[in-house]
Amino acid sequence: MAIVENEETTLELESGEEKSAGKPLGALTRPQGGNGWKDWLFTVDHKKIGIMYGAAGLLFFVIGGVYALFVRLQLSRPGNSILSAETYNQVFTMHGVVMVFLAAIPLGAAFANYLIPLQIGARDVAFPRLNAFSFWVFLGGGLFLLSSMFIGGWWENAPDGGWFAYSPNTGVLFSPSKGIDFFAIGLQITGIASLVGAINLIVTVLNMRSPGMTLMKMPVLTWMLFITQLLLLFAMPVISVALFLLTFDRLFDANFFNVAEGADPLLWQHLFWIFGHPEVYVLILPSFGVISEIIPTFSRKPIFGYPFMVFSGIAIGFMGWGVWAHHMFASGVGPVAVAAFSVSTMFIAVPTGVKILNWLATMWGGRIRFTTPMLYATSVVAMFTIGGLSGVTHSLAAADTQQTDTYYIVAHFHYVIFGGIILGFFGGFYFWWPKIFGYFLSEKIGKSSFWVMVIGFNLTFGPMHILGLQGMSRRIQTYSEGQGFDLWNMVSTLGAFMIAIATAMFVANTIISRRAFKAGKTPAAGPDPWDARSLEWMTASPVPEHNFDEVIQVERQDEFWHRKWGRNEEGQVVRLATAEEVAHDGSNTNVHLPAPSYWPLVAAAGLPIVGYGLIYNLWLCVLGGLLILGGLYGWVFEPVDDPNADSHDHHDDQTEGTELVEGDEVLDQEVTSE
Repeated sequence: MAIVENEETTLELESGEEKSAGKPLGALTRPQGGNGWKDWLFTVDHKKIGIMYGAAGLLFFVIGGVYALFVRLQLSRPGNSILSAETYNQVFTMHGVVMVFLAAIPLGAAFANYLIPLQIGARDVAFPRLNAFSFWVFLGGGLFLLSSMFIGGWWENAPDGGWFAYSPNTGVLFSPSKGIDFFAIGLQITGIASLVGAINLIVTVLNMRSPGMTLMKMPVLTWMLFITQLLLLFAMPVISVALFLLTFDRLFDANFFNVAEGADPLLWQHLFWIFGHPEVYVLILPSFGVISEIIPTFSRKPIFGYPFMVFSGIAIGFMGWGVWAHHMFASGVGPVAVAAFSVSTMFIAVPTGVKILNWLATMWGGRIRFTTPMLYATSVVAMFTIGGLSGVTHSLAAADTQQTDTYYIVAHFHYVIFGGIILGFFGGFYFWWPKIFGYFLSEKIGKSSFWVMVIGFNLTFGPMHILGLQGMSRRIQTYSEGQGFDLWNMVSTLGAFMIAIATAMFVANTIISRRAFKAGKTPAAGPDPWDARSLEWMTASPVPEHNFDEVIQVERQDEFWHRKWGRNEEGQVVRLATAEEVAHDGSNTNVHLPAPSYWPLVAAAGLPIVGYGLIYNLWLCVLGGLLILGGLYGWVFEPVDDPNADSHDHHDDQTEGTELVEGDEVLDQEVTSE
């Protein structure tokens, strides 16, 4: 046995590790194959859907970044006229909407869809076709929203009310174009995708964990993604109601937000921020989970204080519902509300601080390897701490009132969103890339792009703190000379272009690394290139269609790591087996999986048509509705692909199906189409 000195662990050696127990797993019904366009359009495989979520999220991230570059170009010098005031409103609105709803949320969904079934040892998600439906609905809603730039004239119908869409600015009187209609309907469509996906993943986590995997043995990433889905489940209906009311105000002459008819415009702010602040944690918790996997792996230690990490995430999810009105301190909600939400905002910093301390404690004394993923993970700890501290200052209503409409808030928001979320996701890309595609991204290019991105990020948003304290207002199209804003706006613009260069370097890295791998210049990654800890590394890379060859019996947290390592009688950490000896090789073809289906795509395609019908011609709603109903009809009556569907009494023959029998308990691990 090989001995590794200074390796930290808290668990004792258990010899005689064996591969997972399990029975042969039924007939393979999902076609194994290819990567043609039909395989992607009709797939119900959670891994392909996760990849498509990631690709779409990155595409929208680039689009949102282009909007940001136009904003920075406009503000780089005083008196610029690159964008008119009207176009500027549309560009900065689209930047916020695309980045929050079409980039950050789907990137989190990409990690959730790909990794949750793998980390809990499942074949697929609970409802594979519903999973495909959620992706196509999201993509349809995103493209519907972006189409507002082109339909009816270039930029004539793009949303112009800010990503927060405050009433009464979004009323027909102040925004007579159709842009806000696209905004309201497009986000309702993407909200359906988030809601459906959340329900699916919640059921997956609760019902499809491997035998022996209790909730407190799940990886931290799975916990954070699970909490995220619960937040989406309860937050999405709130914003859907608000958008529904706004749609009726604009299209059917309702008066929910019409001040002239006695309505209260603060109703919108309450509804939006009741959704909007939990939404911040919908964005940040997946990134917290990502770096909670990366830091232990490259510190070569288990996560410090696992129960505290889990319960702090739960506390963040719960407390996030009680702080929304700190976005409204300047709106006149009254001193009692201001005092209550000031205190709750201070409290919510506590569980976040617990996470930061646990990450630092995990790294303390570890044998840290500063790979590209680890660089991104440590940068998240630093940058998010800065953003969090600047946010806590706004729990003081007096300070918030001074700063709320200045660039200080823009700086705080982006240190949280970009520094805490996007940097974490990029770390996740580098970390799981070899698992997903079977080859490494270039470390040399990765580290170079990391430093360009982090330096550019700080140059972009650091100066905004100064600009805000100097009094530069948010949402202004230009400013005059002599106000003292010139230097720091130019620095911020240069930093934004550095972020763009770093993003281009990442894209180039994916292309260069793929070509090098295909040319045989770089080795295959293998099942466990990082000596990782959780179950997704216990199968081949890339992950086979059926995920695992056998059902995995889980006995401990970090089950995979403890099959490779343990302690001897002298307390030294020793290797029990290599990753190749422990991991499944993906060779089992005796696995039952649900067949591909095109009906989720058909049903999802009808929703944007209904949206266009509401805006332009109600007859299109009929066409879209028929398409939705037709897709759902075909979906419901699609032939059953379960080979055991005609016989429910199949427990006598354990060579059929996918059952693992433990004593009198039958644990059914089969995944069938819903």
